[in-house]
Amino acid sequence: MFTEIEKKIIALVQGDMPVEKRPYLAMADKLGVAEETVILVLKDLCDRGIIRRFGATLRHQKSGFNANAMVAWDVDEDRIDKVGKLMAGFKQVSHCYRRDPCENWPYNLYTMVHAKDEASCREIAGNISKKTDVDTYEILFSKKELKKTSMQYFEFD
Repeated sequence: MFTEIEKKIIALVQGDMPVEKRPYLAMADKLGVAEETVILVLKDLCDRGIIRRFGATLRHQKSGFNANAMVAWDVDEDRIDKVGKLMAGFKQVSHCYRRDPCENWPYNLYTMVHAKDEASCREIAGNISKKTDVDTYEILFSKKELKKTSMQYFEFD
């Protein structure tokens, strides 16, 4: 399904990318290929839908965001797409997911909120509630980060 060069490039981009002016050149040097080759292969993988997006992970604790909370929302199903887009539009929201509710847990939309402290997270949730007219929600604060890694599909030799 994948060529050897595709596997190697995927292996390099699935982990931390170098923070430098030309990160693809550094990858190309590791592979012994031209920078343009890396860029063209990545573009092709994106065009084929194999890579859906590139993202950066911010270590929020090191940047002053000492609190984060998953907010579970009970949203009317006929409004879920509209409300989800509104919630996702808040700059303090890093993730927004629709999930199926359970018998004793009616929540079907989840946002991850990041702020300087728990009081700020509560305030943000309140602002989201007002803007979306959704008043049934639970705030679940993170107590300890146990794992935070990227998926590893291929290894780079």
